[in-house]
Amino acid sequence: MHYILLLILPFFTIHSDMQYNNFVKTEKKYWTIVNDGVMGGLSSSEIIKSDKNTLIFTGLVSLENNGGFASVRYNDNYKVNKDSKLKIKLIGDSKEYQIRIKPNRFTRYSYSKTIQTTKDVQTIIIQLSEFSAQFRGFSIDKENFNYNSLQEIGFLIGNKKSEKFRLEIIEIEIIN
Repeated sequence: MHYILLLILPFFTIHSDMQYNNFVKTEKKYWTIVNDGVMGGLSSSEIIKSDKNTLIFTGLVSLENNGGFASVRYNDNYKVNKDSKLKIKLIGDSKEYQIRIKPNRFTRYSYSKTIQTTKDVQTIIIQLSEFSAQFRGFSIDKENFNYNSLQEIGFLIGNKKSEKFRLEIIEIEIIN
């Protein structure tokens, strides 16, 4: 028994210093839709798992009944640091989206970064410290994201117009 342990132990020691990337699951069951219906709006959206194992966030943003946004969120626990980056591979529709993150899923405000999508495959890399604090679409007086944990990642569309949208998420990775 001791001999087997001695043979296995060096394997774990060699790999303990390796830095692993954290992948976000793009299966539909891990994501939650939150639209403006929480405020009486009429926007609609859904998430679809494609035959290419990507996640498609699609729908219609409506300005009726004081609406105007659709969003999708993913919750998990990731250890991050001041140098961590969010790497997203996606195909957009030439519209602007907000990427939103939270250090804790119960925090009322989020940290946001707006991206411009194209209709081609894009790889977007954003340092977490570039995300600024927002509450209900307004900037708030807090320093940029500077935490040791990340529990929520989301995408929001709310461009102040009624429009159809389609965002295909190929891969999300947290690089420490």
